[in-house]
Amino acid sequence: MSCGGCSGAVKRVLTKMEGVESFDIDMEQQKVTVKGNVKPEDVFQTVSKTGKKTAFWEAEATPAPDATPAAPAAEAAPAADAAPAPEAAPAADAAPAPEATPANTVA
Repeated sequence: MSCGGCSGAVKRVLTKMEGVESFDIDMEQQKVTVKGNVKPEDVFQTVSKTGKKTAFWEAEATPAPDATPAAPAAEAAPAADAAPAPEAAPAADAAPAPEATPANTVA
């Protein structure tokens, strides 16, 4: 999608597609992100019909609320032989540094 005509064709087919709640066309990266209750394969086929190059890309998807896997035991607790984490430095309760005064310039 390198022009408005290309993105317009993709927008046209996605707007008509049942189950599509929203989509975002990123012209710079030449990607479209589709959200909704649709199968990725169906979106792929629909967009392919526009004649545009179509491929899946890895998204930083957020898992569904009920799809959160439990953390493995090894990650849940530190190993017995692991070194303790260093303590954070205490917050500085000292008075704030005095404000710097601007230097006088002589012309």
